[in-house]
Amino acid sequence: MSSEFLQLAEKVTQLAKLAQGLREENAELRRKVKLLSEENTTLAGRVDDAYRRVSTVLAQLPVAEVAEAPEAALSADEETA
Repeated sequence: MSSEFLQLAEKVTQLAKLAQGLREENAELRRKVKLLSEENTTLAGRVDDAYRRVSTVLAQLPVAEVAEAPEAALSADEETA
């Protein structure tokens, strides 16, 4: 009976160590998720800023009018098909 009790105690100890390890891993993963979420927010803001700057520059560019003959447009369309 003493042997069974020692085996059970050892298994409980192993389970406690495993649970503690999982808690620590969970805490570390939560920290990483928080950091990555913050980085994602920062990068999304930078992308939005870049999009606005590019849109502003594109809006300032003059629009070039293309004077193509209708036959040339059809010919170009047929070549791409």
